[in-house]
Amino acid sequence: MRRFVLPAILAAALTARAGPSEHGQLDASPTLFTVMAALNAAGFDADLDSPNNHPLRASVRKELAGKSLACLPALKEFFAEHRKRDNTAELNQYISWALSYGDPPTFEVKGRDVEIPPDAAQLQGLGPLLTRFYEEAHIEDLWKRSQPAFEQVLERYHGPITDLVLQVNAYLRNVTNAPSLGRHFQIFVCLLAPPSQVQTRSYGNDYYVVVTPAAELQTDEIRHAYLHFQLDPLATRNAEIILRKRGLADHAQRAPALAEQYKEDFLLLTTESLIKAVEARMDHKPALVDLALKEGFILAPYFSEALAGYEKDQISMRFSFPEMVKAIDLKKEDARLMPVEFAKELPARKAPLPQAAAAPPPPLSGAAKALDEAEQLYRNRNLDQAKAAYLHVLQESGDQPMHAQAYYGLARIAVLQRDPETAEQLFRKTLESSPAPPVKAWALVYLGRLSDAAGDRAQAVKHFQDALAVAGASAAARNAAEQGVTRSFQK
Repeated sequence: MRRFVLPAILAAALTARAGPSEHGQLDASPTLFTVMAALNAAGFDADLDSPNNHPLRASVRKELAGKSLACLPALKEFFAEHRKRDNTAELNQYISWALSYGDPPTFEVKGRDVEIPPDAAQLQGLGPLLTRFYEEAHIEDLWKRSQPAFEQVLERYHGPITDLVLQVNAYLRNVTNAPSLGRHFQIFVCLLAPPSQVQTRSYGNDYYVVVTPAAELQTDEIRHAYLHFQLDPLATRNAEIILRKRGLADHAQRAPALAEQYKEDFLLLTTESLIKAVEARMDHKPALVDLALKEGFILAPYFSEALAGYEKDQISMRFSFPEMVKAIDLKKEDARLMPVEFAKELPARKAPLPQAAAAPPPPLSGAAKALDEAEQLYRNRNLDQAKAAYLHVLQESGDQPMHAQAYYGLARIAVLQRDPETAEQLFRKTLESSPAPPVKAWALVYLGRLSDAAGDRAQAVKHFQDALAVAGASAAARNAAEQGVTRSFQK
C-alpha cells in the first residue's frame, strides 16, 4: 500500500524521529486491522446495520465466517470475558491495545510494560490469541487484498489533512522545519470498526488519531487532536504560571456537563479552553465561544479576546501563550463567570444522515485520466514524472480549465524545485486559462507568497486580497489568503 506521508514541510512539523517512520503520518495499521478482524469474527456487531459502514467490514466478516478457525472458540471466550455494556467503551480498549503493540504476527509491546495504558493492560493474553488468529485466518493475505479500499479512503483524507495542518501551523506561527523533540502525530484509518468514531490517544510523546468510516470526512476532530498535539506541551511547559490562576477552577465545578477530567486537571481545562477559542476564531464562529463557556470551558471567552490581539502581532503562540496566561485578571474573570448558568447536559451531536448508495462514477479516460495520474505523481513527489504527465495533458486536451490545472501542477513543481521565476510565469498562465475557483484562489495565494519572498509586500497583499474575492474558493485557500494579508509569508 502507498503510505501517505504529508509534504516534507508538514512532516517535519508532525514528527522528528530519527530514521524512517514505521508508518506514514496518514496510514492504515495492520495491527488495528487484525484486532478488528478478530473482533468481527467473534461477533462484535456494534452498528453493523449502519449505512455508513465501509463495505470492507461486511466483506471481511463474510470471508472469515467461511473459514474453519480452531482459535475462534478461544477468541470468543476472551472477548466475552472482557465485554462491556457500552459498545464504544468495549471498542476503546481494543484500540488502545492495538496502538500499544507492534505489527503482527508477534505483536510486541512498543514501550515498556509499565507504560501500557490501563484499559489495554486489562487485555492480558490477547497477543498470543491474535498470533494464532493471524496465522490460521491468513490475515496477511486478507490485509494485502484490502489495500485498494484503504488507499481510496486515505486519498480522500490526504488533501484536507494537509490543508488543516497548514492552517493550524500558520495560525500558531509554527516554524514548520523546526524539530519536534521526538514527538510524533499519527493518523490511522480503520475500516473494520463501527462507523462515525474518532478515537484519540496520547501516550508520552506519541499522539494517535483513529478514524472509522463516516458519511463525511471527520476533519474537525482531527484538527482538534492536532491542536492538542501542538498546544499540550505549552501548558506543561508553563504549568507554574497556569496554576497561579487555578482559583477560577471553582467555577468549572459548577458545570454539570463538564467531564470530570477537566474538573480535576486545571492544565487540561486551560488547554481545552484555548483550543475551543482557537477553533472559533479560525472558523469565524464567535458563537462557539459561548457554547464552550456554557459547557464549562471557563477560559474560552478570555482566550478568544486575547487571540484577537495575538492575531495582530507577529509572535508565535509558543512565546505568546505564557504572556496570555500571565495577563489573566482573576477578579475580572471571576466577575465574568459568576453569573454564568452552565448547561445541564451537552448538546446532542447531530448524527450524519444516512447516504444512499451512489452509483460509482464512470472511469476516467483521455486527458482527465492523464490529469488524475499527474496529480497522483505530484502527491508522491515523483516530480519528473509528474511534470511529463502535466505536459501530456496540455498536448492532449484543448479544454481551458484542464489546461489551468496542468499549469497549476507545473507551477507547484517549480516551487518545490526552487525556481520562483518559472513558478510565477506558470501561475499567471493558470489564471489566464479559465481556472476553476479553487485553483484560481490557490494560484493567487502562491503568487502572493512569491511576491512576499521577493520583497514586494504591496503586490503580495493585492494577490491575497484577490484570492479572498474569488467566489467558490476553498476554506483552506481563504484562510491562507487571510494570513497573507495580515503578515508577510516570508516572516
